[in-house]
Amino acid sequence: MAVLAAFLVFPLLVGQAEHKLMAHMQGRLGPMYAGGFHGWAQLVADGVKFVQKEDITPRAADRTVFRIAPFVALVPYLLALGVLPLQSGVAGVDVPASAVLVLAATSVGALGTLMAGWASANKYALLGALRSAAQLVSYELPLVLAVASACLAAGTLSLSGVVAAWSPWWLLWQLPGMLVFLVAALAELQRPPFDMPIADAELVMGPWTEYTGLRFAFFLLAEYAGIVVFSVLFAVLWLGGWRGPFDEHLGWLWTLLKGFVVAVLVIWFRVAWPRMREDQLQRLAWLFLLPLALIQLALTGIGVVMTQ
Repeated sequence: MAVLAAFLVFPLLVGQAEHKLMAHMQGRLGPMYAGGFHGWAQLVADGVKFVQKEDITPRAADRTVFRIAPFVALVPYLLALGVLPLQSGVAGVDVPASAVLVLAATSVGALGTLMAGWASANKYALLGALRSAAQLVSYELPLVLAVASACLAAGTLSLSGVVAAWSPWWLLWQLPGMLVFLVAALAELQRPPFDMPIADAELVMGPWTEYTGLRFAFFLLAEYAGIVVFSVLFAVLWLGGWRGPFDEHLGWLWTLLKGFVVAVLVIWFRVAWPRMREDQLQRLAWLFLLPLALIQLALTGIGVVMTQ
């Protein structure tokens, strides 16, 4: 129940933070004044808007796949959040290879986007799904290699074990892996500047073009849930998780604060960077991130062998 409550609250908080930060960065007045004090009612207004819209399924769509796609995109992030430790011994489910489980769950979540594009019977949605498939295949490998490097350095696939083995000098030793993970996570989430599958100027809304009402809202919620999962995972793997002053009592707070800083960075990328071209996106993955991740993994292996 606690994991479910966090799953319903944290993505909404990230969405609200995105509204406010983008409003500040871009000088947008609307989200800052809706409802009075600091625009507190903007999130409520968005929720009411989604609820009152009609749920429409295109006549030519594959109805079964079309309707379950939002849940396929959303539910795996609930599973991933359930195994992320906020403090030593504080997690929904403590599993030995939690890093592998998180990566597997987030990979399954990407299938929801592919299902939505294929089942919509819309050429723009199908093109967006094809772009999404190419992007996910390209960036999944650097992401996994970056996580493998951190786990190799710690000598365990348990996220709690990684935090126990973490030391501040990881910020230098594992810096290339950190950068690879951050960039690859943005691409996995299809967030700007890697939002080619949902390029509104070209593909309307990509795989989500035919979705309305709550089903469309579930896709947005899945995106924000993905930001929460990847931000907390980044904090656990490379920022020491709950390690900090008074961590025996406030460890969970340190994890959430570090994760929130990473989430703000993800939002900043959306505001500050223009969308990449498809060829630039693929070139970055295969010619830069993948070799860098392999070099980081090799250096980590050498370092582990030399210190034993």
